[in-house]
Amino acid sequence: MTPERIARLREVLARRQPDLTVVTDYVHKGRNLSAIVRNCDAVGISTMHAMVPADEYRAFRGTAKGSHQWVNVRRYDSISQALTPLKQQGFQIVAANLSPRAVDFRDIDFTKPTAIVMGAEREGVSDDGIALTDYEITVPMLGMVESFNVSVAAGIILSEASYQRLRAGMYDESRMLPEEMEKLFFEWAHPKIKHFCLVNNVDYPSLREDGEIDDPSGWYAQVREEIAARDNEQGN
Repeated sequence: MTPERIARLREVLARRQPDLTVVTDYVHKGRNLSAIVRNCDAVGISTMHAMVPADEYRAFRGTAKGSHQWVNVRRYDSISQALTPLKQQGFQIVAANLSPRAVDFRDIDFTKPTAIVMGAEREGVSDDGIALTDYEITVPMLGMVESFNVSVAAGIILSEASYQRLRAGMYDESRMLPEEMEKLFFEWAHPKIKHFCLVNNVDYPSLREDGEIDDPSGWYAQVREEIAARDNEQGN
């Protein structure tokens, strides 16, 4: 790995915003989900939450492998499973929703821990999602149509959130825990080894200062021994 590559990965990681996220409420079209993932990456979001059936999620994952390398997408069977833990962590829940109580999206303070909820284009955010929402927002329109495509609307809202956070200096220094940053650095730098470790339930290897695995052949031999011993125990 080149020094330039290492510097680029660490530069991007240092601007990740752990207290800003997007939650999709049954946005099931793969192209829309993929576009929202790219929007998240563009403004420094490391984790996105998606309420979508498992079969549709698998299809989406098959078409969004590039985006998933940089943004972790967590799937849920219900919107409450996604939103309840975020509320407990102190996130304000802000739903894009056309309703009488909706305010201009620029009136929201996005420097606070915020989860932005985006619903499907026709149905919008579900009643269960609205019940957990602190604020409803809308993107003002000047034409005949009433709303943007969901991924476009998400991009507009996230652009405002990013602008507010840039002005507040929230991208100027790392806001992630050091251990989380190092974990993400490993996963970004070594995606194939990450997959191997997850499949075989083993810890990530340590890295040298140049970003490469420390003693890779020795680590792999040790891991193979651990896996073999585990298999023998299970066989007995």
